[in-house]
Amino acid sequence: MWDFGQCDVKRCTGRKLSRFGLLKELRVTNRFGGVVLSPVGTQCVSKEDHPIVQRKGLAVVDCSWARLSDVPFVKLRCGAPRLLPWLVAANPVNYGRPCELSCVEALSAALIICGEEDTAHLLLGKFKWGHAFLSLNRDLLKAYSQCENGSEIINVQNSWLSSNSSVPKPPVNGTEEARQSTEEGSEGDSDDDLPPLEKNLNHLNLDEDEESEEESESE
Repeated sequence: MWDFGQCDVKRCTGRKLSRFGLLKELRVTNRFGGVVLSPVGTQCVSKEDHPIVQRKGLAVVDCSWARLSDVPFVKLRCGAPRLLPWLVAANPVNYGRPCELSCVEALSAALIICGEEDTAHLLLGKFKWGHAFLSLNRDLLKAYSQCENGSEIINVQNSWLSSNSSVPKPPVNGTEEARQSTEEGSEGDSDDDLPPLEKNLNHLNLDEDEESEEESESE
């Protein structure tokens, strides 16, 4: 994960996964050779990407949807940038909103689409509301995971959107319950027994000079 410090630290799902030891944080100068979920991708993640994920891994760009223009995407050197298809967020911040997924939702969706459902459940299981993401998107995730390539996924997405005139809306108490679960914490969301947050060098100076080629090529 490339983390640009634009999110509330207490609600950042990516940083929580990092503290659980389930992902590694990258510097801007680090190159990543696997699949990267990024708004600047030109094709959709699909089952075709599974071999790349198995060999080189999966990464996500952690930033605010409201501040995409502040993220130096051109500096992020990645082997396979990919977009996610249409899905609905279930995280407490953007519950019920289409496409505004948190890091754990994005990673889990890509894993399910690529055929790594068990790993996706492992990640979502660290959050009290994780099951809600699977529930809200059950039919779409199943359909996407049965597609052979990105083009088929886009066709499924467009067909589904054209047959559904309204975007799913959260239940009356859904957002409030989700917010309370975040504030009160839970076994899956608690910071108990987790190591303290470490300083993230991506937050210091995004315009710093590139480091040596040897360091910048590390994966």
